Amino acid sequence: MPPRRPTLIYIGIKGHVVALNRMTGELVWKTALKGQYYVQVARDQDFVYATAKGEIWCLNPQDGATIWHNNLKGMGWDLASIASDSPLLPSADIGHTAVSVARQRQSAAAAT
Repeated sequence: MPPRRPTLIYIGIKGHVVALNRMTGELVWKTALKGQYYVQVARDQDFVYATAKGEIWCLNPQDGATIWHNNLKGMGWDLASIASDSPLLPSADIGHTAVSVARQRQSAAAAT
C-alpha cells in the first residue's frame, strides 16, 4: 500500500502560497507569485487559487505548480475575491469536507 499523502493547509503570505502538513506544520511546497503583496487563497475540489497584486494563479494542490495564470489586465491592483462553480473547501481535508457539503445540501433540500 503506497504511503498516504499528508493533508495540507494552504497559506497566502508575502507574495507566496505555502502548503504545510496539517498534522506537523512541516513545509511541503512553496510557490512564489508576484512581489511582496497580500495573497488571498481559496481551495476547491481540484485546485488552489491565489490572488496577489490584481492577478490570479491556479495551482496544483499537491506540488504548487502553476497550472495557469491571468494578469487580469486593466483591472487594477486591488484585493480580489475568489469564487468557483465547484464548492470552495473551507479546509484542506477534501474527503471530510465533501461529505460535509453533501450533508449540508441534503439538509437544505429537506428543509425546503
